[in-house]
Amino acid sequence: MDTATFSALSEPNRLRIVELLASGPLTVGDIADRLQLRQPQASKHLRVLLEAGLVEVHADANRRHYGLRVDPLRRLDAWLENYRRIWSERYDNLDVYLKKLQEKQNE
Repeated sequence: MDTATFSALSEPNRLRIVELLASGPLTVGDIADRLQLRQPQASKHLRVLLEAGLVEVHADANRRHYGLRVDPLRRLDAWLENYRRIWSERYDNLDVYLKKLQEKQNE
């Protein structure tokens, strides 16, 4: 897993930007308005997300539209899947253990 992804998403405003972009591309101004940030702050966060490969930018006249890139998020999801399996097994084991305790208690 690319640590740049985690580093970029570790900042709350950048995570909020990613959540906003999940519904479609937005301009820097739109992002700044929705998150109540100044435009230079939003641009700075978008630059970090761009460098991490999480967003892409498309120019339209003098406006830039930022959108999510799916591949880094898919890689993150695949990486997390290993941990989901581990936790699922642990919860299943806990469930079995609790059922055994309950059966002993009912005896």
